[in-house]
Amino acid sequence: QVKLVESGGGLVQAGDSLRLTCAASGRTTPDKFVLGWFRQAPGLKREFVAAITWDDNTTLYADSAKGRFTISRDNADFTVNLQMNSLKPWDTAVYYCAAGISWSQFYDWGQGIQVTVSS
Repeated sequence: QVKLVESGGGLVQAGDSLRLTCAASGRTTPDKFVLGWFRQAPGLKREFVAAITWDDNTTLYADSAKGRFTISRDNADFTVNLQMNSLKPWDTAVYYCAAGISWSQFYDWGQGIQVTVSS
């Protein structure tokens, strides 16, 4: 099991930037390991935002994140970051960090962190 702890959320205004960080610990296997970000807005299903592979740094983004969000990783301390620029009110959601073995197989989740974008 992988323990995931998110940080960096908060309240910002539309157009602002925010950087989320997820610290991973526990049973991580660097050669077959994917870390990702999901979000869930009130009344909506949880949706994929971005993900990154640990071995070769391949990234994947949802259409809503392309061009505004950047996912990156830090080998030294097993963290993954989500830099969010040009935030919109509809980016408001609880953001979750997740760990898995492929783009479609995430099996460990963080507790989530609130991001609120005011207009």
